[in-house]
Amino acid sequence: MTDLAPKYNPNEVEKGRYQEWLDEDLFKPSGDKKAHPYSIVIPPPNVTGKLHLGHAWDTAIQDTLIRFKRMEGYDTLYLPGMDHAGIATQAKVEAKLRKQGKDRHQMGREAFVKQVWDWKDEYANIIKGQWAKMGLSLDYSRERFTLDKGLSKAVRKVFVQLYNEGLIYRGEYIINWDPELQTALSDIEVIHKDDKGAFYHIKYPFVDGSGFVEIATTRPETMFGDTAVAVAPGDERYKDIVGKELVLPLVGRHIPIIEDQHVDPEFGTGLVKITPAHDPNDFQVGNRHNLERINVMNDDGTMNEEAGKYAGMDRFEAREALVKDLKKEGYLIKVEPIVHSVGHSERSGVQVEPRLSKQWFVKMKPLAEEVLKNQKTDGKVNFVPERFEGTLNHWMEDVHDWVISRQLWWGHRIPAWYNKKTGETYVGEEAPKDIENWEQDPDVLDTWFSSALWPFSTLGWPDTDNPDFKRYFPTNTLVTGYDIIFFWVSRMIFQGLHFTKKRPFKDVVLHGLMRDEQGRKMSKSLGNGVDPMDVVDKYGADALRWFLLNGTALGQDTRYDPKKLAAAWNFINKIWNASRFVIMNLPEDAKPAHMPDTTKFDLADSWIFDRLNHTVSEVTRLFDEYKFGEAGRELYNFIWNDFCDWYIEISKVALNGDDEELKARKQENLIWILDQILRLMHPIMPFVTEKLWLSMPHEGKSIMTAKYPETHAEFENKQADSDMAFLIEVIKAVRNIRMEVNAPMSSQIDIMIQLDDEANKHILDDNAEYVENFLHPKDLQVAADIEAPKLAKTAVIPGAQIFVPLTELVNVDDELKKMEKEEKRLEEEVQRAEKKLANQGFVAHAPEAVVNKEKEKKADYESQLAGVRERMKELKESK
Repeated sequence: MTDLAPKYNPNEVEKGRYQEWLDEDLFKPSGDKKAHPYSIVIPPPNVTGKLHLGHAWDTAIQDTLIRFKRMEGYDTLYLPGMDHAGIATQAKVEAKLRKQGKDRHQMGREAFVKQVWDWKDEYANIIKGQWAKMGLSLDYSRERFTLDKGLSKAVRKVFVQLYNEGLIYRGEYIINWDPELQTALSDIEVIHKDDKGAFYHIKYPFVDGSGFVEIATTRPETMFGDTAVAVAPGDERYKDIVGKELVLPLVGRHIPIIEDQHVDPEFGTGLVKITPAHDPNDFQVGNRHNLERINVMNDDGTMNEEAGKYAGMDRFEAREALVKDLKKEGYLIKVEPIVHSVGHSERSGVQVEPRLSKQWFVKMKPLAEEVLKNQKTDGKVNFVPERFEGTLNHWMEDVHDWVISRQLWWGHRIPAWYNKKTGETYVGEEAPKDIENWEQDPDVLDTWFSSALWPFSTLGWPDTDNPDFKRYFPTNTLVTGYDIIFFWVSRMIFQGLHFTKKRPFKDVVLHGLMRDEQGRKMSKSLGNGVDPMDVVDKYGADALRWFLLNGTALGQDTRYDPKKLAAAWNFINKIWNASRFVIMNLPEDAKPAHMPDTTKFDLADSWIFDRLNHTVSEVTRLFDEYKFGEAGRELYNFIWNDFCDWYIEISKVALNGDDEELKARKQENLIWILDQILRLMHPIMPFVTEKLWLSMPHEGKSIMTAKYPETHAEFENKQADSDMAFLIEVIKAVRNIRMEVNAPMSSQIDIMIQLDDEANKHILDDNAEYVENFLHPKDLQVAADIEAPKLAKTAVIPGAQIFVPLTELVNVDDELKKMEKEEKRLEEEVQRAEKKLANQGFVAHAPEAVVNKEKEKKADYESQLAGVRERMKELKESK
């Protein structure tokens, strides 16, 4: 046995422990083919920086599940890995290079990509260090990266197969364009927020000089790409002008007036300019009417040659200059300020530009239909909380084709080549043989394309004979935040179903967002983020894990609260002190915990083992149902209240007594219960439970591989539970009375217990030693027909009333003198309040709240006065 420090110090407890677990290969699967497999693949963090509290929340839940299942005997795999995070990582490296005065285009693709790999290596090591501090039992021998060789093979196979099935295509469409990063974005990489803008009302003259129509637009700089003006079919206001031509202001190009169902006749003037290359709806209108598509901007958001004299200007500078010229030339009718929702790039923060671009797309409808169909079967993906299944279904029902090409250098290169001579396209897993005649597409795939394959590509797919794939796929549980259902969860599901014909995971467990103490989302701009490693340094990983699992119900946001972390540390310290007490009271030759002999149990023993049984049963059920907060409450109540506050205190009677046989039985019971508590707590608090378990007699090299507690039928004893509850209520009631009358435990007092049912008398008789130690009575009367004394402190508990006569505890004459002084003081206070309230000037002019406060004071003083007089009456009658 190891000596334990008097106080829990997480830094000392956790120091070096993780490396010991790694050295002993405790994180790898057991290899027991008879055991049921249980697998979790970690949601791969981006190699863009350090992990935040959201990642800590993810992994605390995942590791708790893995450790729990490992101890239950499952063959567990917790697979680590990271995501290359194309746009985000490239943006970080480019920003770093800009500070050094460097540019990726000057460096060239190969040199730039090498810089990104260096960044990846640096931050991957930081992330691994954070995983270690959190105590994550990851099998590093199977670690993956979304750009490693195996995953690249899977990506190429998926792309080629989807292409051959007609589900991947290349075409010109309106996409979201990030002018700063100069790449396409998918819809869910665009954040909409309110910006100040305006409706610019512009005259579009008729070619024949017969007047003009009024067009309102929020983006006048796109007018250089206008190829028509549209009205709603059958709009009576404009039936005479359909087919006529207009002159595009400042450009002079002639454009027709057409009819199209896209136009809402109730909105604005009912006339809409059509710019097929710069608006998704206009693109569709252009397709229906065979309109020209004129792109007026460069990749960096500047105007191109189509904009005439505005070419080379930034889009917003061009807007300002154009509006001035429109006003000067008499085309501007008015500018109407508005606040409207505008798309911004999730990564760079700049306004997204809808523009025509040739990109690669995934045809989503057939894939989405597979998901919706599967969600109606027994093989569906289960969502916890269940309501989030609706989020998935809604997205799948309203899905759009997914733009998957990105104009980046960091990522999976698109496996498509274009023949330099013939212009034909070749798509394949490997490059064409006569490669000198072919040029590979320069773009890379959206990060989410490879992340969507994560649950099976990490296990060796497309090699379906791979032992890991055969054993651990589908995975059991995915744990992530609810905000990533669109980005990632949905894509893993449709790719998993399409390529493996199985759901990629059985359950999706969704937690909320971590917010600051004021309920605000944590962000760099607010400066309110919290580094989980700082929390670990202050409170320990076990306290952080406990806080994260017990902070709130699944699917709900939680607030970072240092007070709750301090409370978590305090709880661990309570476990530490209890363990230290038990270990210090064991004999030198103490053996590891073994099943106790229930035939020799007294009431306290029977009670605590029944409570242990209940706790084991409930915690196991709640863990399996992912109800971590409820499981935490069960554990806390059993450990703090039942074990520490009651059973240990009761056991001290035997441990300090002369009955060696009884003392030995209590020691055996204590070490068994402590052993079970540490096993129950280990999945949540791996470090401290390992330290404590190794500090007492034990079998095995780590608690991690010890068996998780199970219920035992011989521990069931509901009568003991009921009897002990009665005894505890009696003790608590007498303790409360002692505190009220300032009678310390060292003093003996008379106690009278009036039973509702004489049958309960045996509880106090059979446990006389406990009654003596915890009540310390001078004279104890227990019966159903006790007559209550005139002057006594009374407590009512289930099954009894308790009276403590006060005649011996107080000097009646002295007490009466005190009461008389208090009576006089209260009478004066009542008179003062009455006088104040009788003052009409005060009542008429003081604020209503002040007057009401004075009335409340008067009523309170009167109530206190009545109580003092009643007490004085009782004292006088007792003489």
